[in-house]
Amino acid sequence: MPIIEVANVRKDFMIAKRETGMMGALKSLIKREYIKKEAVKDISFSINEGEIVGYIGPNGAGKSTTIKMLTGILVPSSGDVLVNGIVPYENRQENAKSIGVVFGQRSQLWWDLPTIESFELLKEIYQVSNQRYKKNMDTFTDILGLDEFLNTPVRQLSLGQRMRADIAASLLHDPPILFLDEPTIGLDVVAKEKMRTFIKEINHERKITVILTTHDMEDIEKLCERMILIDHGMKVYDGEIAMIKERFGKIRTLIVDLEESPRSLQLLGGEVCKEEGNRYWIKFNRDEVSASELIAQITKTHSVKDLTVEEPAIESIISRIYQEGYQPLKA
Repeated sequence: MPIIEVANVRKDFMIAKRETGMMGALKSLIKREYIKKEAVKDISFSINEGEIVGYIGPNGAGKSTTIKMLTGILVPSSGDVLVNGIVPYENRQENAKSIGVVFGQRSQLWWDLPTIESFELLKEIYQVSNQRYKKNMDTFTDILGLDEFLNTPVRQLSLGQRMRADIAASLLHDPPILFLDEPTIGLDVVAKEKMRTFIKEINHERKITVILTTHDMEDIEKLCERMILIDHGMKVYDGEIAMIKERFGKIRTLIVDLEESPRSLQLLGGEVCKEEGNRYWIKFNRDEVSASELIAQITKTHSVKDLTVEEPAIESIISRIYQEGYQPLKA
């Protein structure tokens, strides 16, 4: 059963036309002309309870506009939006109780207060019972390591600490839906991995539905099985990441460490694209030759110390879709 339903949604903005020169500026003061900008164009999708879905696209694609309609901040120009059975912009307060939101560049915490006092204020705002508040705080403190900075003013937190505090704050009232916008932006490798682990745990244990918007394709690859890809306000792809990798990720790389450096490495179906000492990077199309066939060719004439097969990065696949466009396969 879908927990989020978006049907034929459009969002238009009227932007004031800027005239050049002094006369143009005076003309704009007397009579301002507007240009219609279509930010979201007839988008439809549904998300089931417990899914983690990546909602991605380049800057200006319409991601933030869509999320703002789902959270009730913006009203669609046309179409229908239902979030947990609620029309977000008609029932903003009720909708706020059923969602958690984390924006990587903004904080819902009070800047000058100790972190714990922000949590206590949110407890009162969302009318969280003492028992539920204590249970959630114990859980989040344990998993996210909040105890090291609970008494520190928010303004003094590192970015990683603030992100941990923000995600805990967004979940204090046990919302069934969590919107994450760039949740790992600016974090180091260790902090990113902790954040991803926490997101996976709450999704698995609490069945929280997660909608993730990010430019970090590693977040998408490690957290999501499904992604919705939009560009210029239109939905380009909605489906499994594995399927898009299967279709667009045919070029792989075999990395081989040889005992001795050969004068040349000639392979049928493989192309040496890089070499450093005794290490060789060999590109191949998996539809034309298998990795095992290439390895068999190499081991016939060379001693191999080590080898690995590198899958194509999801980032390169997404870039290719933007450049070439996506055409659904014919049945």
